[in-house]
Order: sequence, then C-alpha cells, then structure tokens
Amino acid sequence: MYPTLLSLITYLPLAGAGLVFLLGRGGADQGRSARWLSLWTSLLVLGLSAVLWAQFDPGRPGLQFETRLSWMADQGISYHTGVDGISLVFILLTAFLTPLALAASWRTVQTQVRTFSITFLLLETALFGLFSAQDLVLFYVFYEATLIPASLMIGVWGGARRMWASLQFFLFTFGGSLFMLIALVAMWLQAGTTDIQGLMQAGFSPVMQGWLLLAFILAFGVKLPLFPLHAWLPDAYSEAPAPASAMLSGVLSKTGAYGLLRFGVLMFPNAMHAFAPYVLALGVVAIIYAAFVAFAQTDMKRVIAYSSFSHMGMIAVGLFTLTAEGIDGAIYQMLSHGVVIAALFFCVSAVAWRAETQNIDALGGVARQMPVLALLAMLFTMANIGLPGTGSFVGELLVLMGAIHVSFWVALLAGATMIMGAVYMLSLYRHVLFGSVKGTVSLLRDLTAAEMAVLVPLAVVTLWMGVHPGSFTRLFDPVVMQAIHGSANAVAQNTSHAAVAVAAR
Repeated sequence: MYPTLLSLITYLPLAGAGLVFLLGRGGADQGRSARWLSLWTSLLVLGLSAVLWAQFDPGRPGLQFETRLSWMADQGISYHTGVDGISLVFILLTAFLTPLALAASWRTVQTQVRTFSITFLLLETALFGLFSAQDLVLFYVFYEATLIPASLMIGVWGGARRMWASLQFFLFTFGGSLFMLIALVAMWLQAGTTDIQGLMQAGFSPVMQGWLLLAFILAFGVKLPLFPLHAWLPDAYSEAPAPASAMLSGVLSKTGAYGLLRFGVLMFPNAMHAFAPYVLALGVVAIIYAAFVAFAQTDMKRVIAYSSFSHMGMIAVGLFTLTAEGIDGAIYQMLSHGVVIAALFFCVSAVAWRAETQNIDALGGVARQMPVLALLAMLFTMANIGLPGTGSFVGELLVLMGAIHVSFWVALLAGATMIMGAVYMLSLYRHVLFGSVKGTVSLLRDLTAAEMAVLVPLAVVTLWMGVHPGSFTRLFDPVVMQAIHGSANAVAQNTSHAAVAVAAR
C-alpha cells in the first residue's frame, strides 16, 4: 500500500492546471496543447485511481491510505485524509468521468479553451479532496471549492441564459453551505475537534443531534437536490455545456448525497430515525413531481435534467430507509446514475451540436442518419429507466428492498420512477430518433471515432454494473453493515436509558 497515493491523485490535477496556466495565452496551438495536457493529466489520474482500487482492502471497513498533518493543532483542526469503501467509489467515479468530459469538450467548447481546461482540473482536485477529507473543516473547504469552477463553467461557457443559471446555482449552494458552517462551529465548540472520526464519538445530545442534522439536510439538500430546494437544477443543467452538465449531474450532485450519508446516517443515527419520515416523503414527492414536469418539457436537456432530479429523489429514499439494502442501493444508484446521466447528456449534445437545436419538436428521424448514436442512446435510455442488466436496475431494486422494510406505500410510490421514467424517456427517444423526419435531420452525420471513444466506455461500465454488481458493492457494503449495526446498538442503548429514566421517576 502506498500512503502517498491518495495525495498524488488529489493534487495531480492541480499541478496539471498549473502547467496549463504556464502555457500562456495564445491562439489555436496553445488551446490544443491545453486540451492535450489536461486530458493526459486526467488519464494519468484515472490510472492511479485504478491502482488505488487494486490496493484497497475491502475486508477492512476502516480508513485506508491515511494522511494526517498538523494544521491548526491548538484548535483541534488537522489535515486528515483517507478513504473507506464509500469514498473510494466516488473517487473512482470522478476519475472515470473527468477524462471523458474533457474529451467531449473538444467539439462543444471552442472559446477560452485554456481557461476551461484549468477550471475542469481544479474541479477534479476539489472533488477528490472532498471525498477523501476526514476533517470537517477540510471537507467544508473542498466543498466550497467545488462551487467556483462549477459556477464558472455554467456562466462562461453556457447557453443564452447562462448568467442567470450560474447565479442561481451559486446562491443556492453558497446559501445552503452556511448551515453546514454553523453546524461545524457548534460541533467544534462542544467536541473541541473537527476530526470526523472524533466527532462520531463525541456523544452529542439527542436535541443537538436533531439541530445538527437539520443544518446538514439543508446544506446538502441543495446539492442533492431535495424537493423543494431544486429550483437551480433545470437551468444549470440545461444551460451548461455538455461536459459541465455531465460533471454537475454525474458527480457534483453526488456530493450532496455523500454528505447526507457521511454526516447523517453515519454520524447521527438517532436523529436520522426522527427525520426519516419527512425526508422519505420529500423523496417520493421529488420522484413523482420531476417525472410529470419532465414529460412536459420541449427541450432535450431539460428532460434529462428533470430525469436526474427524479432519480436523486430515489437516492434520498434509499438513504433514509436506514436499512443496509436501502443504503447500499442508494450508493449503487449514485454510481450508476452518474455514468448514465453523463452519457445521456453526451448523446443529447451530439445531436444538438449537429442540428443546432435542443428543441424536441424540431427533431425527428435522427436514427436514419445516426444509427450508432441510436443504438447507444437506446442502451442509456433503458438504463435510465432501470432495465434489468444495467446498473440502474440493481440500485433501484436494492432501494425498493430497503423501502419495503419501512412501508409498502413508500416502496410502491418510489417504484413509480421506473414506470414514469419509461413514459417520458421513451417518448423523448421515439420523437427524436424515430419521429417524422425534419428538414435539417437529413444533413446529420453519425458519431465520429472521438465521440464513440467517449460513449463506448460509458456503455461498457453501464453493462458491467448491471451484470457484475459485486465488483462495487464489496467495497462499500462492509462500511454500511458496520454503520447499521452501530446504529442499531446506539438506538437500543438510548431506548434502554430512557426506560431506566422513566422507571426512576
């Protein structure tokens, strides 16, 4: 095991961004060099992440590849990083999607290429730091650091309404993170440390746990997003360029779910039981509401955006079932959704770039001119609605298995995402790919080799996750099982203490 491997993965994109910056401003040659340098940097990081995966021991549910450096020791704050099975899979997801998104940007991003490459690599470093942080202050720093490059990608390289979309995204996320900052200070004042492992053993009172969890739900519920904190999502996803949309929906939205898992399920299990009925209801509302709104859209990217919102509602349901199956399913759905939703945005971008429109009514009969795209888009459409044999089916099945332990009606309503998703996704696919041929469609050409190099790996991983889910569940399931058993023991202990107190009266 290489103790510095995690730090190398985290900061290599930052070094790559520095090298791209040193290229200086210039014409097409500097832009091309920036593209290649950023792409090779992300590919190197992907290779190192594969080594991290190979060296990781799933039989040890604790932290691995730890680094602890003195930072503000007098205040109980340190630079502490490490990975367990949960954070590892999100590091792998980030490392996998980043080079594909950078490759997809070669056609869709034509202005300020050097700045775009730097911004993308900075976002990758912030995401790696966020998923590996084991100190709450460090987590907060990286969480806020993701906000700047993400907002820039929307506001500088987005569509006609990019400034409004970027402003919404920034204000919603920044406003939500203030609640996390307040919770962070309150926890530090009581525990004297911000180390996550130390905070898990701090023994906060039930009342304080409730307030802290509420703050974290508000903070992470914006990024997830939870209903009704989703107002920024459709504009941000639809106005951002396709590579940015892929990272926003594929990885950045997962930071909210990851935060709820890390600072809810794993840290405040008793408070989670009190909040679970309300968040389950919000998750079900998000699933159904987003599905109806998606069906009414006339823009392809907005359909995919609301589809993402609906699936994130399913993830929230899985997390708040507080069962091993539900949490495992939520994590698996996050991974699968990240791959599939990025692929769908790339497919939409391939059509929209050629046809110069995202309007559904202006398109039809695309499959005649782009049969390879039609085949790959069919796979990703089927995966998005949870077809058996794809990763989404495994995640949704596990979530429903967890939900049925809570309530039959929760499981039934949450399962509506499969049926309603089939309605709007197949309607979109039929209209655009097999509808009546429009005038501009006859000029379209099929996918290039570069575009296939982006979509084929996503297709392979989608099928791999559906056929062999154990490749991933074996990484995070031991951590989830340990947390569930610890939660059950804590609840039983608190119940026993309450009974003793009542008897003493």
